Amino acid sequence: MDTQKIDSSLKFADGHTMPNQGLGVYKMTEERELIDSVKVAYDAGYRLFDTAQMYGNEAAVGKAIKELSVPRNEIFVTTKVAEANQGYDKVIASVEESLKKLQLDYVDLLLVHWPIHQHFFETWKAFEALKEQGLTKSIGTSNYGMVHLEYLATKANEMPVLNQLEVHPYLSQEAMINFDRKNHIVTQAWAPLGRGRIFEDPAILKIAKHHGKSAAQIILRWHLQRGDSFIPKSVHPERIKQNADIYDFKLTDEEMAWVDALNKNTRISQEPEMVYEIGHQYPHH
Repeated sequence: MDTQKIDSSLKFADGHTMPNQGLGVYKMTEERELIDSVKVAYDAGYRLFDTAQMYGNEAAVGKAIKELSVPRNEIFVTTKVAEANQGYDKVIASVEESLKKLQLDYVDLLLVHWPIHQHFFETWKAFEALKEQGLTKSIGTSNYGMVHLEYLATKANEMPVLNQLEVHPYLSQEAMINFDRKNHIVTQAWAPLGRGRIFEDPAILKIAKHHGKSAAQIILRWHLQRGDSFIPKSVHPERIKQNADIYDFKLTDEEMAWVDALNKNTRISQEPEMVYEIGHQYPHH
């Protein structure tokens, strides 16, 4: 049986470690609900909590962490710099503001939320400076494609240790994941469950029935066995616990292949290259 468990860590290229599975808090705007979700998640074994300036809930995450009252090194906190805060000075000021809201001296991981061409290199320069100052332990990217990472490599002193991407069975991102791996970058899946739209897929339901597990547990187990890090979000205590309960069974090679075969290369969110060009996210349905 797999010896991994929910608090298993993986090692970054910079030497720091991160728990493999975490709780995403996107769209959690109700403060009490977020605080309760973080508590339930912590009790279920989660140690990684992922927020962003854009989510507007860093202060609630800060309160939630405070209420846990556990040693700082027992939790791993990620935040992301919004497009409007890119550019050297704005990055520095906005991260200082994020730390105030989070009531933390540093974050464990700081990500550029989306690549935009206007401030591409100076944003990263600010990230390197923040790391040097100890305001973040590690630096990474979110929604960067191959071309963005290759371009970044032309001027970066230090490359991202993690690239957070939309990854789920309908968008398996195999080429990107292989590219990241080759370049010692961890791939972390956001929307790892495809925002629920894959739960009714006959292949997923068939595998779920065979293992006596939920569709969500099958999908997360697929991520785990592929080597993805993943941050499912939920405000439902039962689901938060259920998402952590994926370490007592294993998908066969055949089952993994069935899930792999579901890839349609369809996104539920933005196309990174368009965000890069126009400098902000755009209405997307």
